[in-house]
Amino acid sequence: MNKREMIDGIASVTGLSKKDSESALNATFQQITGALAKGDEVSILGFGSFKVKERAARTGRNPKNGEPIKIKAAKVPSFKPGSLLKESVNAAKKPAKAKKAAKA
Repeated sequence: MNKREMIDGIASVTGLSKKDSESALNATFQQITGALAKGDEVSILGFGSFKVKERAARTGRNPKNGEPIKIKAAKVPSFKPGSLLKESVNAAKKPAKAKKAAKA
């Protein structure tokens, strides 16, 4: 699913116009991004949580010539799925596994 498909889905579920749905989605992304930029954690009950993790400086390899290079420390966004999201994903997979088991 891409952003346009998500906007269409929001519009069909909520009854909002596509323009209003896009504004709502963009505002959601801006709020999450702004909170992470400040170092805050964003928790959405049942869906998951976003937070910023520190990645330590390390030595890597240049893929072209194999020489070592220094990679700077960085802050990276991280997402941890919530229990309801995990359950939904796993529930969606169960019928597919049952069909494979039936074929075997």
